[in-house]
Amino acid sequence: MIPNLLAARAQMGTSLIFHIIFSVLGVGLPLMLCIAEGLALWKKDATWLALSRQWTKAFAILFAIGAVSGAIVEFELSLLWPTWTQFSGSIIGLPFALEGFAFFIEGIFLGIYLYGAKRLTPTVHWLTSFPIWISGLTSAWFVTSANSWMNSPAGFQIVHGHVVGVNPFEAILNPSTPYETTHMILACYVATGFGAAAVYATGMLRGKRDDYHRKGLLLGMLLGVIAIPLQIVSGDFNARFLETSQPTKYAAMEGVLQSGNGKPLYLGGIVDPQTGKVYYAIEIPHGESLIAHFDLNSYTRGLDSFPANQRPEMAALVHLAFDGMVGSGFFILLVGAVFWFLYLRRKRVVPEQKWMLWASILAGPLAFLALELGWMVTEEGRQPWVIYNVLLTKDAVNPAQWMNVSFLIFSCIYIVLGATLVVLLLRLARRPKPPQTWSEMVTTERSSKKLEEVSAS
Repeated sequence: MIPNLLAARAQMGTSLIFHIIFSVLGVGLPLMLCIAEGLALWKKDATWLALSRQWTKAFAILFAIGAVSGAIVEFELSLLWPTWTQFSGSIIGLPFALEGFAFFIEGIFLGIYLYGAKRLTPTVHWLTSFPIWISGLTSAWFVTSANSWMNSPAGFQIVHGHVVGVNPFEAILNPSTPYETTHMILACYVATGFGAAAVYATGMLRGKRDDYHRKGLLLGMLLGVIAIPLQIVSGDFNARFLETSQPTKYAAMEGVLQSGNGKPLYLGGIVDPQTGKVYYAIEIPHGESLIAHFDLNSYTRGLDSFPANQRPEMAALVHLAFDGMVGSGFFILLVGAVFWFLYLRRKRVVPEQKWMLWASILAGPLAFLALELGWMVTEEGRQPWVIYNVLLTKDAVNPAQWMNVSFLIFSCIYIVLGATLVVLLLRLARRPKPPQTWSEMVTTERSSKKLEEVSAS
């Protein structure tokens, strides 16, 4: 039988790895369909309107399945970690409540947006998309602020083992919040933008070199290339903050096992805390000291300066995940920069070279991989604490039996949800393309509305 702690962590990790995909697309995709519909109204362009309608259908599917997976995560918080819930409920209950309000607002306006496509005027219909992407953005901010509180807990005091003096606003605006929320929201736009670009690059590589695929690729690349440099800069600020707020996490990220001056930068490699060495890495002398403090001989604390029971349990995984995230980020930045260089050089003609399309396809999954690796760094790097320096993960887990059975059941649920999502999206992608001119598009939608009115009467 799998130990409770391992089973609970595996189940929670599986749930979050799956659910975060919906969360990210729930932030980025509504913005893309809003922009596409705005361009359609401005330019009277049926292609942009067709893209907006297609993304709306995809988002509706993602929203429905994401709501199911999100509900599972909420149940798991109390099912797997009752001590954590009891301790933190009065402190960070507010951001979860506000996230719920934002989610409901998003759902309400999504219903209006879907139902009003053939009933509202084009401008009013477009305006109803704004609350959708704004609510999705707000929802992500509140949830991430709750997670940032776990990394730098604030807004409470502990007196005789009891939580007192709770200030929920101070908890929400804890020291980690500006760094973590900014980094996460930008990651949503990076992953959505490059993910969408990869879909349309795949179509173009298969011979679909039409205006529909070119514009889908173009808008995805635009969103991604705007967000990725900001994402990298925010990540740098975040890492500098972690060096002082969570020094054990920072040391594991950088593979700094021994404290000292002028520490090297390790690219890749296997961190071995037992021997105090990093094997198979590309070592850049004084590199870590330079990028961290702009000083070749600056001092950096290593994992050896902390008690063994306070260090990340999987330092090797944290280091590899961090390097994988950073490497993926710089690769997709390069892809985006080359794409727009070629686009502008060719006088605003979408690049169609095979190597460029292949690079665009690769950038899509790498953007999501970087997202997942980043969360692995955040969560594994905080171990052995579930609330940093306050509550140990082993003390927060549910002691009930059969946690491994729960892990198996929920894993099967996610397999079913994932398969359902893939089938629905593939069926959506194979639907016939809409009319190619603005007048045909408008006429088709008006005819559909009249047909519905006749059927209803």
